Amino acid sequence: MGTPDPPRSCAAPAWPFPRTLALARSCHPGPAAAVTVIAAVLGTGAGLDGARTALLVAAVLSGQLSVGWCNDAYDARRDAAAGRGGKPVADGSVSRRTVWAAAFTAALLCVPLSLACGPLAGTVHLAAVAAAWSYNLKLKATVLSWLPYAIGFAALPALAALTVPGGPGPAWWLVTTGALLGVAAHLADVLPDIEDDLRGGVRGLPQRLGPTATRLLLPVPLLAASAILALAPPGPPGPAGTLTLALALPALLAGLLLARHRRKAPLAAAALIALADVALLATRGSGGA
Repeated sequence: MGTPDPPRSCAAPAWPFPRTLALARSCHPGPAAAVTVIAAVLGTGAGLDGARTALLVAAVLSGQLSVGWCNDAYDARRDAAAGRGGKPVADGSVSRRTVWAAAFTAALLCVPLSLACGPLAGTVHLAAVAAAWSYNLKLKATVLSWLPYAIGFAALPALAALTVPGGPGPAWWLVTTGALLGVAAHLADVLPDIEDDLRGGVRGLPQRLGPTATRLLLPVPLLAASAILALAPPGPPGPAGTLTLALALPALLAGLLLARHRRKAPLAAAALIALADVALLATRGSGGA
């Protein structure tokens, strides 16, 4: 936190917006919104009423904001050196000090909001947020870079189920599915920046595998998540589960077969499988244990 801000350029910033908007953009709004929406869907599926769903959303959103701001503030110098666009801290649109202050404020708000969901639910969520901060500060450059993503995504269905007063708790297959989707999210998130990361000395799991192996591996945890979601819950898979499996395997095979001629084919296959998985996840509710 004490590292000086990246030097400001004499040229106009790449994103000439007011500081407040730059601060909002530095929180990684896309992923933050996506994770918060998934949490809301899981909470509704778990049977939460409007007030407890709103509390769940507030807890998850505060945690996501803290993680996004921490990431941008900590990586500002590396982002500036790599010339990455769309990074308000790196291009001088907002100071690192301001973003660090926002990150710690959001993290502090996350504590009471999470614990208000219930002691166990709050502990699970705070552990996930702590894991995400550990990724930003240390683990992203290690072979365990995938672990905070797995923990964070596994915590979402657990948090939703544990927030239900007197509820049965999360089903193992929902938590496992979340972990697999988290690993896939990590691979997809890092894939476009592998070369820049290697030049900057970041050697997480995808960087060690390299772009080709990461691209080919990406659909595999998604396919595993599809199989678990469709087959693990009690009873037959139903139309949604059957359709997900029918889409997932051909998409995976097509992505792998086309990879030699179309570099982005596995990524496109992964996006299709992920969309089907999230849709199926939304129909499964909390899946009480």
